[in-house]
Amino acid sequence: MLWTITIVLLVLWVLGFTSFGSLGAWVHLLLVLAVISVAINLIRGRNPAA
Repeated sequence: MLWTITIVLLVLWVLGFTSFGSLGAWVHLLLVLAVISVAINLIRGRNPAA
């Protein structure tokens, strides 16, 4: 689930970065959220019960 959110955020970041130059703050916010979600996933590791 977390990887799906990360991939969606990264895709939205790329789309926003390439098509909407005036929305730079939102684009970078999406990138930060994607990086945070990856970091959380790496810290938690694999949990077979989840």
